[in-house]
Amino acid sequence: MCDEFIHPGLVTDSRLSRRTFGLSVAGAGVAATAPALAQSNVEEKDVTVKTADGECDAALFYPKGKGTWAAVLMWPDIMGLRPAFRDMGRRLAAQGYVVLVPNPFYRSAKAPVIGDNFDFSNPEQRAKLMGYRGAMTNDGVDHDAQAYLAFLDTQPQTDKKKKAGVQGYCMGGALSFRSAAAVPARIAAVGSFHGGNGLVTDKPDSPHLLIARTNAAYLVCQAQNDDASNPKMKDDLKAAFAAAGKTATVDVYAANHGWCVKGGQVYNEAEAERAWAALTALYKTNLT
Repeated sequence: MCDEFIHPGLVTDSRLSRRTFGLSVAGAGVAATAPALAQSNVEEKDVTVKTADGECDAALFYPKGKGTWAAVLMWPDIMGLRPAFRDMGRRLAAQGYVVLVPNPFYRSAKAPVIGDNFDFSNPEQRAKLMGYRGAMTNDGVDHDAQAYLAFLDTQPQTDKKKKAGVQGYCMGGALSFRSAAAVPARIAAVGSFHGGNGLVTDKPDSPHLLIARTNAAYLVCQAQNDDASNPKMKDDLKAAFAAAGKTATVDVYAANHGWCVKGGQVYNEAEAERAWAALTALYKTNLT
């Protein structure tokens, strides 16, 4: 279950605070001004979502002002809900979406579940996260996804006439596949970013076996080191999408596992922005 998350370079911490994010934007110059202003026009709330297994702490984002927008569920990576993912939720909401970023480990601990200077290569620290992940059964994840989409649909800012999207990073890639199968009537677009080798396994619960049960278009952005360790997986994914008749893009990026998330040592801004542009196009096309 956990081997797909252990890759060279996946050493990440939570030091991307709102303050450091603001400083990085300021240091980027005039080019960053428009995105920064757009994100200032976003409402952010800490919310609690009732699930079949308890209560999940989560962050909700949506544009300020009157209007309704398509809903998006954002699954974090193995290190959970933290400032980096709040920034990503805020950025997506600024593009015109109602975004929910849950704490996937709510059964075990409140977010953030890691502190500054977290070292994924440390066996003890990694084992703690893997224990949190182990508490999430497939049925639990499916019920969570249903609860999260139902919560989004109760928000007055959500346009329920438009389809919803789901995106995930690291372990969140597989969770996004499961979400699309758990809520097929609502989810029309799936984005997976450095989802690792767990997207295709030889087990009966492999995420790729769920594709036929979904009604979504897919964007799968794989890391170069994940691809190097299992080059056949991208072909298996393409074959599964073709067999199910789904629109899908499967691409290998010139960056290592974890490259999309700021605050990590493997963050690659150029490739992260390319992935974000592809996600933007996916949602623009399918969340109608």
